[in-house]
Amino acid sequence: MMGDRDYRKTITTAIDAITREVELQATDPNDSKIIFLHEIVRCMRRSYFDRFDREEQEDKTFGNLFGGLIRKLPYGSKVGQFAIDEITLKGQPDMIVDDVVIIFKTVPVSPDVPFASDVLHLNACLWIFNKSEGVIIYITDGGKESSFALIREKKMFEEVIRRVRVFSNLISDKKTPILEPSTECSTCQYYERCFIKKHEGKQFSISELLGVKKDK
Repeated sequence: MMGDRDYRKTITTAIDAITREVELQATDPNDSKIIFLHEIVRCMRRSYFDRFDREEQEDKTFGNLFGGLIRKLPYGSKVGQFAIDEITLKGQPDMIVDDVVIIFKTVPVSPDVPFASDVLHLNACLWIFNKSEGVIIYITDGGKESSFALIREKKMFEEVIRRVRVFSNLISDKKTPILEPSTECSTCQYYERCFIKKHEGKQFSISELLGVKKDK
């Protein structure tokens, strides 16, 4: 904070503006025939709330925008689509170089194996763009890089197709998707809609919860 100007608010406003430019979002949230890939490879309840009662994340960082900014560059990938009956699935990787589909992810620590949602995302992109090979590249806050190669796999894409149909039906019926607990829940802006309210309360020991008295 310098003077009376709230620089944090200025930065947040700028990040929000960039996010709106780089994120794929439904122009009509009620349109159940246009589904975006990122909506169904993660928790669909979160995606549903994003469509109908959106809350912005408080802890946005450059990592949220990294892939989107790459896609805006001349060598970035365009949006592709895949027909599933009357539904159109739209997806966009970060880059396609020499027929290799690439997505970038920023992470605090390099994972030993790629995250399941990223694998589903990349594999679906291979089918949408009719490519055979892809790579997930993780970049840590410290600049370290790790990568995982993937060959197109049909069974995984069939799971994506199933989830597309489910999400489309839920949008049509205005039904909130079921809980899909994961490690992302604790940082989700909708946590309190699914679980207990976050608050600081009195701490209890295991012995107190079990009714066991300590010897004095």
